[in-house]
This record gives sequence, structure tokens and C-alpha cells, in this order.
Amino acid sequence: MTNYPYRHSTRQEVSVNAVLPVYNDPQGIEDTLESLLPLFDSPNWSILVVDNGSTDDTRDVIRNYAQDHENVHLLVEDEIQGSYAARNKGIEHAEGDVLAFIDADETVDDDWLETALQAMQDQDSDYLGCNVELTLPEDTLVGRYNARTGFPVKQYLETEHYAPTCALLVRREVFEDVGTFDARLISGGDREFGERVYEAGYEQGYAEDAVVYHPARTSFDALAKKNVRVGRGFCQKQRYYSDRFGKPGVPPTPSGGGDDEDEPDSTFTRLAFTFLSIAMLACRGLGYYYEFLFGEKRDDISAPTR
Repeated sequence: MTNYPYRHSTRQEVSVNAVLPVYNDPQGIEDTLESLLPLFDSPNWSILVVDNGSTDDTRDVIRNYAQDHENVHLLVEDEIQGSYAARNKGIEHAEGDVLAFIDADETVDDDWLETALQAMQDQDSDYLGCNVELTLPEDTLVGRYNARTGFPVKQYLETEHYAPTCALLVRREVFEDVGTFDARLISGGDREFGERVYEAGYEQGYAEDAVVYHPARTSFDALAKKNVRVGRGFCQKQRYYSDRFGKPGVPPTPSGGGDDEDEPDSTFTRLAFTFLSIAMLACRGLGYYYEFLFGEKRDDISAPTR
């Protein structure tokens, strides 16, 4: 792709905007900001926190950080409820050469951003996925299952050409070329966008040593809700992009996620993990057919444009 003048620039010459969407998570955004602030010590590096219509004190927490730190900025997306709309709001206001996407409630290593930027330069990449490690805020069977099957980012990039938006760096010019995220989608917008980037010929990379820590979902209810959203999101992608994702009404072939090399220790745990795997597949199917039967095209939200 185009050889941007900052591609081989020094740290001081590259401007970076972190984009953090958040909804009703005051503790999560505080934890993430505390983790990120030591990394954003350059004058041309800033953190854009997008509150997506929170109804608790999340916005006040962000406002307090913005008042105390000149490189933290509060943005608001109240019109469209959804993480992709919130990220698009951040993209709209970003002026950096590189946009770093991370979610509220995540934390990073001290060298995360430096390592990721170096990987972008070394790999000559325009779109970079980071290593996501799931942590256990509470040691439950569901949490251990989620941690085991969570985010195989390298596999996603190799087989489906995308990285999750919870740990993603993208050069700003990519958005100017292929458009932003599709705010009509409740889930799966990271894959849809990543495939657009890949099809446009941009170089995608992976930074194994740039680690983002994501808390695992530790309750059955939380994990089930996430899988219902995934199912709904896939049906929505078929509705808007049938040429790429297939005809609505025909769900995708189930595929495994995560690394299965390390088997659970006990027979009970193996059986429990098998049950959870089947249950989460059922939740995705439930979400898919709910969206297929009751969902409608969102004509009130524009499709991504260049």
C-alpha cells in the first residue's frame, strides 16, 4: 500500500489516539485509564473515551479524568446505541496517524503500545491485532471455559482476516479509504471491517508480545448473552452483506474457538466444558434465528462510506 511518511518514523513523530467505547462501566473505564495513562506521555498521544449513553456515573468518571489529564478527552455518542457507533465517533474526532482500539475493563502491559507500534513498523502493516489474554476476576468453571476458548487472535487473522476491536491498531488512512465500522451491527463488526481492509489489499499483522488483558466472563448468564449477540450479529451481516456471508436463514457452520491443546484436568471439567460448548452454540443459534425472524434492516443508520 501507500508508503506513508510516518511509517518508519520515530516514536516522537508518530501521533496516536486510543479509542475506548464504554457503557455503564465506571470501574472498568477507571481501570483501563489507569493502565493506559503512563503509556500516553507524548504530547501528540491522546485517549478518546466515548461514552455510549451511560445511565450511571460512568460519564462523571471520564469527565474527572479529562479534567485532571490534558491527554484524556470525553466524547459522547447518545444517538446510536452500540460499540461500533461509539468507535466511529472516536474515529471522527481522531487526528492521530495510528488509532489504537481497546475496551473499557481491559488493562495492558507497560510496553504494550510501544511494542505494538514497533511491530507495525517491523511488519510494515496497516492493521495490527494484539495478543489478548483472558484473566479470571473470579475463579469459576464458566470463567475457566471462557479463558480457554476466548480470543485466538492470530487464528482469526490467518483464517478470517480480522482482529477483535478490543486490541487493534489501524492507520488512520485505512479508514479514509475503506470506511469506518458498520454501526448497524450488534456484533461481528470487527470481522466485517477486517475483511474490508484485507480485500482492499492492506497489510495485516499480529503482535504476539503486545499483550492486552481482558477479564473473562465468569457467569453463565454473561457468557450466554454474549453468544446470543454473536448469533444476532452474524444474521445481520448476512442481511447487509449476503455476497460475503451467505443468505439469511442459513446459519454458518459451527467452528471452534481457542486453543484445545491443553485438555481440562478432570473428567468432570471435560464434561462441563462440553456442556458449555453445546450450550453456547445453542445460544448463538437462538440469537441467529431471533434476528432472522424479528430483526429488520436499520434504515436509520448509514452504511459505512469512504
